[in-house]
Amino acid sequence: MADNSDATYMAKLCEQAERYEEMVSYMKAVAKDSVSDLDLEARNLLSVAYKNVVGARRASLRIIGSIEAKEKEKGSPNESLVCSYKAKVSAELTEICDDILKVLDTSLIPKAEAPDATVFYLKMKADYYRYLAEFADETSKQGYACSAEEAYKAATEGASSLPPTHPIRLGLALNYSVFLYEVQNKSELACTLAKHAFDDAIAELDTLDEESYKDSTLIMQLLRDNLTLWTTEEDVEK
Repeated sequence: MADNSDATYMAKLCEQAERYEEMVSYMKAVAKDSVSDLDLEARNLLSVAYKNVVGARRASLRIIGSIEAKEKEKGSPNESLVCSYKAKVSAELTEICDDILKVLDTSLIPKAEAPDATVFYLKMKADYYRYLAEFADETSKQGYACSAEEAYKAATEGASSLPPTHPIRLGLALNYSVFLYEVQNKSELACTLAKHAFDDAIAELDTLDEESYKDSTLIMQLLRDNLTLWTTEEDVEK
């Protein structure tokens, strides 16, 4: 593998060419070879690489799961074929998640120095345990969900030192609330978390610098959209 500057350049090239599996390989090498913490650009490249690779499998599993339900409802003989294919894609997702979790635990979290880097990695760790929990069977789901919650709580504790408008702190609140709502079925807690994050950020919106404004306000919009959706669903169920 080339040195880190070459590997980082190749990762950016892979991103532009939408060859995310290779992008993962380059950024994993950067993470492992770096003697100190990654800079912001490298952290973001690592995140983008794995997010796209695992995101493709998550999207596939949602589609396959929907087809499986339809085949089951019809009593179709194709149900077993769909089920087997679902298991194959699920195994790919598990392998990718296990891979980044190992990189985080062995190479990145121990080297993290700045608070924003620590929160970034802990949030990432929680997210990938959440992805595992989303599609796991009931036997494994509980363990993955517990690991995700533990990492989200640790990240939230670390994020208290960041401004309420910081994109990493807001992104953490967004993903943690989604985890509580979709995986843990704790809708009230999810809404409370999202609302507090949104309100705290609004109160300090005038302190946002130009560089962070776009990222922060985008995440705030997503928090508000989720709150609107979740409260509407709660009202319908009542």
